[in-house]
Amino acid sequence: MRKSLKSLQPLMAAALALPIYALLVESASAHVKWFVNYNINAQPRGLEDVLTPNFEYLFGLSLLALLAGCLFEGTNIGAALQRAMDRVTDPLRDRTELLFRAGTAFFFISIWAYGGVLLTPELKTNSPLIGAMQLGIAAGMLSRRTMPLSALGIAVIYAIGTWEYGIFHMADYPIFLGIAVYLALAGLQRDFFGVKAIDIVRWSAGITLMWASIEKWAYPEWTYPLLAQHPGMTLGFDSEFYMRAAGAVEFALAFSLVWTPLVRRVGAIMLTPMFLGAVFTFGKVDLIGHTLIVVVLFAIIGDDRGRRDLVRYPYLLPVGYAAALALFMACYYLSHTVLYGTPIT
Repeated sequence: MRKSLKSLQPLMAAALALPIYALLVESASAHVKWFVNYNINAQPRGLEDVLTPNFEYLFGLSLLALLAGCLFEGTNIGAALQRAMDRVTDPLRDRTELLFRAGTAFFFISIWAYGGVLLTPELKTNSPLIGAMQLGIAAGMLSRRTMPLSALGIAVIYAIGTWEYGIFHMADYPIFLGIAVYLALAGLQRDFFGVKAIDIVRWSAGITLMWASIEKWAYPEWTYPLLAQHPGMTLGFDSEFYMRAAGAVEFALAFSLVWTPLVRRVGAIMLTPMFLGAVFTFGKVDLIGHTLIVVVLFAIIGDDRGRRDLVRYPYLLPVGYAAALALFMACYYLSHTVLYGTPIT
């Protein structure tokens, strides 16, 4: 037993590096479009300026940390930790649907009271009909029978946002579609061809955050005004490195949400204080805007299900992680080129 633990020590040390970086970049969880001017039509940072030695170092560090987590999950200690988490989170797990209903009602009442937004602060609208729909979505949380109608309302508002702001901009927010699917399935007490509602919304959260992390690398200059206003956020690090680290941490933790049961629950535990901590810096706008993703994170923490197939094959992690990073970077840059005509460099 001691020998096996000793062999895991280097990997466990690598795993500790990720939460350390998380502490350094927790304020970067604020969605920059809510607080500064941005130009989505502008050409993103060229790939030769993104894929630097620092980027490769951060990628390797996050990969080692995730791999350490996967290896740890397959041990007896990892299984014991999973069982302990099951016992602690039992009350949360039993109230997951209530959590979604309360969180959704709070979110849509809040953005209605804030006024003039579709789904998030930078998505503006002057339509009184949108406000009525937001209140209707919140009211639909009072009964399971009306939850599917609220889900439809969320999908309609998302479609309006896509029409007015474009598919590339709304690619920031697939979590709203995941929330809509969850509410519809929970209201109907069904799953989606064997896939549980919580798994659909979990994947939507992971995709949302992985896409957002690419933006930190492609447009780091959008965040520089925030760093100038709050210089303590960087803890003395160079702004360029800080933004690369912020993207690396967010991508790694976002990827963890779509991986094995213990890894994703630990990832959600690490992400939750990052989003809540940003509220102290950026205020009620950040609190309202991130309400639903925090709800999803709590649901993931409480979820004790999940296929454990990949636990037996932890070395699939490097392939999956590298493939996810390549896929999201390719989709981000290619879609921007197609939609806005900016060349990939």
